[in-house]
Amino acid sequence: MDYSVVIPLYNERDSLAPLHAELSRVMQSLGRAYELIFVDDGSVDGSLEVLRQLKAADPAMRVIALARNSGQTAALACGFSRAAGDVIIAMDADGQNDPADIPKLLDKLDEGYDLASGWRTERWQEERFTRRLPSMAANSLISAMTGVKLHDYGCTFKAYRRDLARSLQLYGEMHRFVPAIAAEQGARIAEVEIGFRPRRAGISKYGLWRIVRTLLDLITVKFLSRYSTAPIQVFGLIGIILGGLGSLWTLILVLEKVVLGRELGNRPALLLAVMLVVVGVQFVVFGLLGEMLARTYHESQGKPIYVIREEF
Repeated sequence: MDYSVVIPLYNERDSLAPLHAELSRVMQSLGRAYELIFVDDGSVDGSLEVLRQLKAADPAMRVIALARNSGQTAALACGFSRAAGDVIIAMDADGQNDPADIPKLLDKLDEGYDLASGWRTERWQEERFTRRLPSMAANSLISAMTGVKLHDYGCTFKAYRRDLARSLQLYGEMHRFVPAIAAEQGARIAEVEIGFRPRRAGISKYGLWRIVRTLLDLITVKFLSRYSTAPIQVFGLIGIILGGLGSLWTLILVLEKVVLGRELGNRPALLLAVMLVVVGVQFVVFGLLGEMLARTYHESQGKPIYVIREEF
């Protein structure tokens, strides 16, 4: 098998038939063996029934139906694990990615790269304040924190060499940080300008609420990429800073008490501030430790982050 196209989807019934037709036309024009893997992430709008009809007429198509909605990252990980192609192409099912751009991604891999990542350069049609500006801010922040400079981290449309795709350990919402994770493994990454089309049908699954999730996952990626083998470097630094400030503050309060005779027991604002700092640090630490424990749990026991209901 030369190419595998992995398409995760959730409630995209009306977009599936046009997308399948376009994909089949483009992949057949390449003249190489290919497969189309649609991963239904627990859709409830009849998407699975549409996929059954398409599959009945297309032997190159495979369908994997997850038992419940597990998220785009889990759907991608499932598709990657089942893909047989030497090159794996991932794309959204909403029709905004143009299958005609697939040859561009493949050409970039032929230049010696391991990952060709799409860059949507025509997103002016999107809502400025709810989609474009948050996306620009997120891309700048992720690029700065991970050191992997890309214009469009949120684009699912990518082409991977199979060994790279299979080696990625994806959890939570980590699909948006694939280039940063791949770079940690020494992958050669290139960005390819691609088109962007308005959604054909259905409702967007993205919104401003994802900003918070993106920030939390960014903290996780940064931590695991630099401090997973030496967590004392980050936690110890925080402890030294907080401990030093606390000790200095305590010394100042003691001097105020001894020299100036000021009372310390009637200052609840100080106690509240200290409590908020400590609790905030504890929550961040617990979150990072929880991520590490979750990865250890899944990877050491080989437990998947998805459950397949059926495959045909």
